[in-house]
Amino acid sequence: MSRPTLFSRTTPQPRHTRTPLRRTRRTLVAAVALGMAVALSGCNDDSGDAGAAKDKDTDAAASQSPADGSSSGARTDDKPFVQGWQTQTSKKHRFRYDVPGKADKWNVLDEDTALSYTDGSGKPIVVMTSGAHYREGGCPSSPNPKAFGEAGKGQIATVGTTGGGKDGSLKENARNWAGNWGFAAYGGEDHKPKIKVGEPEPWKQNGIEGYTATAEVTVTHRPGTCVPPKAVVHSIAQKLPDGTMHGWVLYADQGVPHALTSDDIKQIMNTVRTTGS
Repeated sequence: MSRPTLFSRTTPQPRHTRTPLRRTRRTLVAAVALGMAVALSGCNDDSGDAGAAKDKDTDAAASQSPADGSSSGARTDDKPFVQGWQTQTSKKHRFRYDVPGKADKWNVLDEDTALSYTDGSGKPIVVMTSGAHYREGGCPSSPNPKAFGEAGKGQIATVGTTGGGKDGSLKENARNWAGNWGFAAYGGEDHKPKIKVGEPEPWKQNGIEGYTATAEVTVTHRPGTCVPPKAVVHSIAQKLPDGTMHGWVLYADQGVPHALTSDDIKQIMNTVRTTGS
């Protein structure tokens, strides 16, 4: 179980029908196992088009490559690692990744399309762009209906990119992105889920030297049987030469039909790569 920790937070605002929203500063409070509370932060400076719908943390150990489990070089091209898969690119956050094809119920969104969850006043508390959905529309209910843009449309899994600020360390941001998205997507302030965030681990693969973190979520608000009892969130954090930190995030329902397995998630994560300079 992660230790209760308090961090500050700067949160981005997406643009609604191409109209900018001012950025706000918020702290998310998520309930973790045994009823303890932990305030999670994330260094974010993101925006999206909802109408179109030198840090020590960079010393990281080698991870597995997509193909054979060996240490991987810096592959940054825009061709999918797996034949038939689709590639998504975030030029802003310098991430590129692949998801399965349309026949497998995956939909790659426009790069600038925003996905967000909001607070009680409608202000976004987490935002991602350059996203992809798995089985969108599969569930008419949501553990947190306060969604904005392409978030909360009944999908079983969502992937995207976020970040852009300089607050905190890379290791902290990897942890906080995982925890924040688990909190927001699976209950939010009105229906706080139980969150357990693991210790971030080094991630060195496909041109990225950073950290990855995992959050395990227990959903406390299930307005429909298709709302998952549990979920999992994975993050990958990288730091760019200008000192800004950027995150790749995948959050996925668990315990429902067609849920992604750990092997499915690992295969997707192993395609995550930098876009290079």
